[in-house]
Amino acid sequence: MIRVIQDKDAEAICDIYNHYITDTIITFEEQTITSADMLSRITNVLNSELPWLVVEDEKGKVVGYAYAAKWRERFSFRFSVEVTVYLSSKHGGKGLGSQLYQALFEKLKASGIHSVIGGITLPNIASVAVHEKFGMVKVAHFTEVGLKFGRWLDVGYWQATL
Repeated sequence: MIRVIQDKDAEAICDIYNHYITDTIITFEEQTITSADMLSRITNVLNSELPWLVVEDEKGKVVGYAYAAKWRERFSFRFSVEVTVYLSSKHGGKGLGSQLYQALFEKLKASGIHSVIGGITLPNIASVAVHEKFGMVKVAHFTEVGLKFGRWLDVGYWQATL
């Protein structure tokens, strides 16, 4: 089931995200975050009147999330957002990321968002595939812009017009 995030979901979201911090190159954050930190991030997105969605498993446990954040602060960028999707490490490859993006993109289009942008640490075949599934095309590639686990990493940006 996909639904709008609630404050009570911050801990589950934090658990999902902290795995990516400690065990992967997918995010460039290096220090785990607290539920309070995550709740602050959630509040910032919702206060910007942008969607943050979660997906639950059959037992009602949050196993993934997707949201849109402002692309840039300047007023002229108000119709462009950066989209993000994360799944629990046990729930990848089941189509949940696609379901989340489908619901997110529908909400964004209905709210008048014109452009969606996704940043991906490379290599990440699964993330590239889900972004391209939604018509996003690679528009930029930055070489060795992040250092994590002693390794220089590239970032690519994908974009679609809604």
